[in-house]
Amino acid sequence: MLLRAVAREVEEFVATAGWDQGLQLFALVPTAELLTQQPELAGQLDPEASPLTPIAQDELPDTDLAQALLGIVWPDVVVGCALAQEILVLPPEAEEKLRAEELGDEEARAFAAAHPQRREARLVAAVLRDGTAACVLHLRGNTEMPDEVVEHPELAPNLTDALLETFKP
Repeated sequence: MLLRAVAREVEEFVATAGWDQGLQLFALVPTAELLTQQPELAGQLDPEASPLTPIAQDELPDTDLAQALLGIVWPDVVVGCALAQEILVLPPEAEEKLRAEELGDEEARAFAAAHPQRREARLVAAVLRDGTAACVLHLRGNTEMPDEVVEHPELAPNLTDALLETFKP
């Protein structure tokens, strides 16, 4: 429940800057611990209202996401992390066609970008060191459909697994 709320908070924060943004990584730090280290934030943070505080990290390198995540090492104070990224969502039959044709990454991106039923979306995947995961998918509205938000911990299992790997020694 707590991690779902943090994932929603991250999505809402990222949404304030609009669409067409790059990957954004956040460290999740216990608010009480953060206030101990930085008491000047007391007027801005409430550990009872939000036990975890997302802290935006430096931009990830322009390499493959999996490769970029492999290079991350978190200090002990970080109990989790969240990643926000914009993606294209296709209808199930288009995804099946992608899998059946076994396209390379570039070909798959081109196929998705050209598909008439694609939907732009922002995915936030969040994990805690203990293996807990949460995902929020904000589907961008268009003239035919309103914005839609879907939450489920299994929306992006490969991404949550990759984020969990950043906590392994």
